[in-house]
Amino acid sequence: MNIKLKTKNLKLKTAFNGGQGGQILIQALVLSALAVVFIAVLINLALYSINSTFRAYNSEQAFQVAEAGIEYYRWHLAHDPTDYTNGTGQPGPYTLPYYDKDGEQIGEIELSVEPLSGTTIVTLTSTGRLYSDASVSRTIQAKLGISSFAKFAVAANDTMRFGEGTEVFGPIHSNGGIRFDGIAHNIITSAVASYNDPDHSGQYDFGVHTHVDPADPLPPSPVPNRPDVFMAGRDFPVPAIDFTGIAADLAQIKTDAQTNGAYYPDSGTHGYEIVFHPDDTYTISKATDLKRKPNGCSDQISDNDWGIWSINATTSVGTYPMPNNGLIFVEDFLWVSGQIDGQRITVASAKFPENPGTQTSINVNHDLLYTNYDGTDVIGLIAQNDINVGLYSEDDLRIDGAIIAKNGRVGRYYYKAPSGNQNYCGEEAYRDTITLYGMIGTNERYGFSWSCGGIYCSGYANRNLIYDANLLFGPPPGFPLTSDEYETISWEEIH
Repeated sequence: MNIKLKTKNLKLKTAFNGGQGGQILIQALVLSALAVVFIAVLINLALYSINSTFRAYNSEQAFQVAEAGIEYYRWHLAHDPTDYTNGTGQPGPYTLPYYDKDGEQIGEIELSVEPLSGTTIVTLTSTGRLYSDASVSRTIQAKLGISSFAKFAVAANDTMRFGEGTEVFGPIHSNGGIRFDGIAHNIITSAVASYNDPDHSGQYDFGVHTHVDPADPLPPSPVPNRPDVFMAGRDFPVPAIDFTGIAADLAQIKTDAQTNGAYYPDSGTHGYEIVFHPDDTYTISKATDLKRKPNGCSDQISDNDWGIWSINATTSVGTYPMPNNGLIFVEDFLWVSGQIDGQRITVASAKFPENPGTQTSINVNHDLLYTNYDGTDVIGLIAQNDINVGLYSEDDLRIDGAIIAKNGRVGRYYYKAPSGNQNYCGEEAYRDTITLYGMIGTNERYGFSWSCGGIYCSGYANRNLIYDANLLFGPPPGFPLTSDEYETISWEEIH
């Protein structure tokens, strides 16, 4: 009986052990399957990581290829600033090979070069591709431009004074010192650290200073912060700007005007008058008679070339369409007014060879206006000597354009105002407001207002100088540039 019982216990134990082995086998199979899946996932992740690394590497290489295209054409423009066809004379885009350091061609550049009409701006679009991975490409777009002489609201080659009532919306620079007593919304710079201000005696002043209460201290005191006057600050000394190169620009404008523009020789009278019209035409007349100065009106301070500078009578020469290249050159004195619409025009006045006794000037006594203020309309006036506003100018005068007086000054002469029973220069000596939208370049000291003993006594009581930022890279035709080197305006990856 006991033996049978033991046998039964043995059978039960054996059966029990066989069931546990089956469970272990199932668990082992599940774990193995999971391990296989996990290993497969790891392998896929590894492969994905490797592919991503190679793709990132290829993408970075493609980016460098695209960047090489931009740098290549920057170099090309440095050697040929007006070639926008990669030396082919044909429109792009252009396909260029790309070689690695071992001289092996590993990819190519697709390059587009697009000059913006009427400006110095060139847009470069460069796409880089690799032969090893056709699915990867990178594209960079950069805008380059050459800044013009019109990078300042006022650029001067002499000491300058901006009196109370002057408000300037743009940068100002002088190769001499600047006294500024108005409000400057942009930075004011000078090429000198200090100078002897001709408007008063005493010690040297800062290169840029103000007499607005409280007046600036004298050097070597620290330069005070004056945001009430210099809202964007002041900086001095800084490098000087070049006025001498404008002579070459005038000579080139004459040549180009004779070739494909409009050229007018000596009038044989007092000069010419040009009136622009919004229908893309202009009327030119000969100034046959100038207005007489009032009794008692005379040059009180011995100014060079002092005069009334106002026309009394003209004889029409004709009405003509705007010249193809936007250049009008007059070898005589000139009066300009009117309005343009959708035109870019430069009017220059000079006589060659240059001689101090025969230098010509441009006069603006009536409004000279744009229709569009988005850079579409541009006027440039370049005078060999002065740019004048005469005695009989409008009481509220506006001049739109970039104006340069190469050897003289931009401004209005001192016309002595009436005193008691003496007429002097009449009520026209007093004018209300002049607004200049664009820029001023003046070799000598500029000014549209005069003070007597610190009190306004002649000229325009209010002077508004508004800088047209479109002129920086979109100057008038033939306008002087600051250099022949392109600078980067913008740079971005577009896809």
